[in-house]
Amino acid sequence: MLALMGGAAVTLGGRLVWVQGLDASARAAEAVDQREVDRTIAALRGEIVDRNGAVLARSVERYDLWVNQMQVSDFEPDDEELGTGVKAAAKVLSPLLDWDMDEAEKQLTGDRGFVYLRKNVEPDVREAVMSQKIPGIGSDRVSQRVYPAGKIGANVIGFVGGDGKSLGGAELMYDENLRGTDGKTSYQRGAGGQVIPTAKQTTKEAVDGDDLVLTIDENLQWKAQEVLADTVKKFNADAGSAVIYNVRTGELLALADYPTFDPNEFGKTPADQLGNQSLSNVFEPGSTGKLLTVACALEKGKVTPKSEYTIPYTMDFDGNRIKDSHHHETQRLTLAGVLKESSNVGTVQIARTVTNEERYSTLKAFGIGEKTGIGLPGESGGILHPVSDWHGRMAYTIAFGQGYSVTPIQMTAAIGAFGNDGVRMQPTVVAGTRDENGVITAATTAKGVRACSSDTARTVRALMDNDVDDDEESNAAVPNYAVGGKTGTAESGAGYTASFIGMAPIDDPEIAVGVFVYGLKTFLSGNTVSAPAFSEIMQYTLQSQGIAPTGKKGRTLEDEW
Repeated sequence: MLALMGGAAVTLGGRLVWVQGLDASARAAEAVDQREVDRTIAALRGEIVDRNGAVLARSVERYDLWVNQMQVSDFEPDDEELGTGVKAAAKVLSPLLDWDMDEAEKQLTGDRGFVYLRKNVEPDVREAVMSQKIPGIGSDRVSQRVYPAGKIGANVIGFVGGDGKSLGGAELMYDENLRGTDGKTSYQRGAGGQVIPTAKQTTKEAVDGDDLVLTIDENLQWKAQEVLADTVKKFNADAGSAVIYNVRTGELLALADYPTFDPNEFGKTPADQLGNQSLSNVFEPGSTGKLLTVACALEKGKVTPKSEYTIPYTMDFDGNRIKDSHHHETQRLTLAGVLKESSNVGTVQIARTVTNEERYSTLKAFGIGEKTGIGLPGESGGILHPVSDWHGRMAYTIAFGQGYSVTPIQMTAAIGAFGNDGVRMQPTVVAGTRDENGVITAATTAKGVRACSSDTARTVRALMDNDVDDDEESNAAVPNYAVGGKTGTAESGAGYTASFIGMAPIDDPEIAVGVFVYGLKTFLSGNTVSAPAFSEIMQYTLQSQGIAPTGKKGRTLEDEW
């Protein structure tokens, strides 16, 4: 027994010498690691603002309150009448957290080292709780994303989930700029969870994210959404999009969808309505595509606005029968008249003056069949088949906007190129980022792409001007302004899509507006459905942007020969 006891003593003594002498630093470091606690200091997400600084999304400071239940029994308030420990803490916290006494005691009683008391409380509530100096109660700064404008611009802005992760729109695409860098605080705690005041404590402050400045104008976005919603409801359609586009800069002043959603309550909206139809909805453009066919023939020098065509109601082209949208006697129309009457038969005759390869190249030059690069998630490039697939009837229907597909922003930008002397500007929705000092770093934008010559663009503008009569009887007219535009209607499996794309002032264009209404149950022209909405949105835009009338009247061309 003595030998065994002696051996044990020697072993323990040797181990003690090893731990306290030879290996002391390693053991001390291990002890520190076990005592040390790291807590994250959440960075506040940057704001998203419109072009004028109106806040569309912001993160507000909130706090998560927590408790180490094992320490609350040490509470000794200044007011002796409250008693001590858990009961005293419950009396103090009940009114601050809107709890009854039983609930408060239940939350504070136990042997758990970490329990959340209340999440996302406002700073004044946190301050009131922490001022009581109850042992074991702490707080972590968090943030809550709010959208002051509600549904306005929601399809552009996107939304952030309850866990702080960006889930759509600009919130997702520019997450790296917006989210900032979390900070960290480190301290050591004892066996009961209490902070060891004499131990080393370090704090690395959070760096809040930069703000995102959009090109969107909140007031124009509101107006576009209101007019669009009224139009869709009036004609019992399924949905719609409206685009307000600066043809000179490519800036989008509004990008509206209906139906839309409230990002403050995105969980209440069906998932298929949380995207952006202006970028993702693909449809055949219909008669708005005739402008691109005419542009190709003009560019190649094959036609002029006075070129003459004989237009029957139906006409066969290599065994493919093409007809106009409504029955009429044989007409003698100029090229200008073909566009104004929106004749399919006449447009195919114009298309036959150039090759299929030339028409394909023109469509590509105007951005058809490729993404605009706007920088928002879910964008489609549309559908444009190679010339080798233009078999039979397709070679002719493409001339009047059937046989290929576009998105609203893609088609608005394409037609907008005519207003910028033939140069297509890349649509953009982000102007730049703004740091904590208010310094704005402009976003990088692509250079414009020349889609056609200045002469061709000028001629097409005159043809668009001729299409819209600047009087009270025209659905697309804007009082005191010369307006040019083109209607479109196309059929799909979901019904009909009606559209109108126009510019003003047409003699010196600055703004293009496209209105697209999907899922019409019966054939209704773009002039009936979309042109009135265009007129209302364009008038509001011109006035709000301070774009004065040029004083020049609209052009009238010879439509018949």
